Amino acid sequence: MKAQIALVTGGTGGIGTAICRHLHDKEIRVISGYSRGGDNSYALKWQDEQQKEGYQFDVIYGNVSNFDSCAAMIDEVITKYGKIDILVNNAGITQDATLKKMLPDQWSEVLRVNLDSVFNVTQQVIHGMIERGFGRIINISSINGQKGQFGQTNYSAAKAGMHGFTKALAQEVASKGVTVNTVSPGYVATDMVKKMSAAVLDKIITQIPAGRLAEPSEIGHVVAFLASEASGYITGANIAINGGQHMY
Repeated sequence: MKAQIALVTGGTGGIGTAICRHLHDKEIRVISGYSRGGDNSYALKWQDEQQKEGYQFDVIYGNVSNFDSCAAMIDEVITKYGKIDILVNNAGITQDATLKKMLPDQWSEVLRVNLDSVFNVTQQVIHGMIERGFGRIINISSINGQKGQFGQTNYSAAKAGMHGFTKALAQEVASKGVTVNTVSPGYVATDMVKKMSAAVLDKIITQIPAGRLAEPSEIGHVVAFLASEASGYITGANIAINGGQHMY
């Protein structure tokens, strides 16, 4: 059997790296998507750092907010590997502001990168998954898509929309051997989060019953579980990983 092929958008970030590593540990060939305005220096540095730690990843450019760029990205992967078995829609940004101060560009850019991207990438791979009778699509949402967050109407709307997409597509492809699920992390100990002031971090942690931030590897573990062939009866689900901060 040929090795499975996974594409992880936003794979060079903190959560993305953990996802790539967990999939790699399952002997899956992983391609990490990046954008950064087309500057590949960061992605190549990340690739080299991962290789030094025993992880062999390809990197590929794609502007996930642009349908044609995603088409070119997917074509490149298919040309090299022949298929995509697993898609993790992980790319995302924030541009926080209260609604009364939010600029139209802050709204539209967050929706394009966080929500339009899910259509732009998934629509390119779903045909092949259906034809082969196997596929795993995993959308990385957020606790704030479930409960909302002050100053994040754009981000919360996009992340909530991701799960609506998951539930609808899951019904369309359930009989075709393709599963579609959402993972909704809470606060995760990425480098970006750890740069917050101690006072802010302490305030966040006091709201989490588990009394700590999530480790990126804990998100990667759940994604790898959903990506496995053994998870074929799980579809349309939204798995919360938030230490008990939000329960429903």
